[in-house]
Amino acid sequence: MCGGEGTRLRPLTFERPKPCIPIMNMPSILHLVSHLSNLGFHEMIITLGYMGKAIEDILGDGSFLGTCISYVREKEKLGTAGSVKNAQRYLEDRNFLVVGGDHVTDINLLEFYREHQSSQAITTIGLISIDDPSEYGIAEIDVTNRIGRFREKPSPGEIFSNLASTGMYVCEPEIFDYIPAQIKFDFARDLFPLLMEKGRRLNGWLARGNWTDVGSPRSLRQAEHWKLHELGITTISGEIHLAAGARISGPVQVKGSLTLGRNSRIVGPVSIGAGTVMGDDVLVGPYTSIGEECVIQNGAKIFSSSLYNWVRIGRSSTVSGSIVDNNTATGNECSIENDTVLGPRVIIGDRVVIHSGTRIWPEVEIGSGSVVKEHLLNENYDLRREGS
Repeated sequence: MCGGEGTRLRPLTFERPKPCIPIMNMPSILHLVSHLSNLGFHEMIITLGYMGKAIEDILGDGSFLGTCISYVREKEKLGTAGSVKNAQRYLEDRNFLVVGGDHVTDINLLEFYREHQSSQAITTIGLISIDDPSEYGIAEIDVTNRIGRFREKPSPGEIFSNLASTGMYVCEPEIFDYIPAQIKFDFARDLFPLLMEKGRRLNGWLARGNWTDVGSPRSLRQAEHWKLHELGITTISGEIHLAAGARISGPVQVKGSLTLGRNSRIVGPVSIGAGTVMGDDVLVGPYTSIGEECVIQNGAKIFSSSLYNWVRIGRSSTVSGSIVDNNTATGNECSIENDTVLGPRVIIGDRVVIHSGTRIWPEVEIGSGSVVKEHLLNENYDLRREGS
């Protein structure tokens, strides 16, 4: 399912859909499709909505990933269950796995699929224990895995379980009898309560592993942290030019040429795109991803951050735990604090401090010496930040 606008991830989704946001310099949908293919899921139906052509351009027919992909487009928003109903003609002859296109996971979904096949449930919901399930659907299960209660986004006093729905389901084709056509209809909000009211069996499956739906910048950084942590060795495609005293401590993934100035240091796990140039005395810390043709000037420090393509970080500036989109440039001696998101083509002057948790819309210019404590929006772009 790849239909959402990704408003909660703005400013990163003005020019790309959620599944195309890069993780380690690769669209997140590629990580997901590759994982599914490696597990043995070779026939995929992708439902497209917002900026769907970008997803189709990346995946094509799926053959380069060992899959066969078909696409179904939504003319209007149909909700999660409605979008699957829209693809009914492909799914009527057997049970099937439903996964969100913005999911990043290493969970064994083949085990999930087989567990459902041996059950009597019309649908099995993938569940995972999390500390704060208030933003998810939660379920209560018995020793036979049958779901006795399910509540979407519970309020305080209603959180009877910390088993959150992952938004991954295995379904029997019979569910289409309960989903109306061409209207907005959601799995958690509409279909599951209806199935339970009708006495149909819903099961839960207790998932083990890493999972996130990349619904916020923080969860996006978490997903990239997992992927970087999987790097086992240093891999280099292309040339590396190291000046005197420069050091690389792996694991580091370099996808093309890299220039590293005097006394600079990279401490992995780190992923770096082709053509990036780092000056003297630069420090890049663990769990950082840097895109193509970025310029990191003398004395800059990058810690646990994601820089996309053509980013320029000024002399003696620090970026910590943040995301910087394409073609954005900071001046000298700036401080970009934790959980900040800078949109594309932002221009930041010298000695600017951007407080943690701040979002800067595309093409905003920030004058030298400024202290930014709140979101800076651009009225040329949609201002909404809540929703899908």
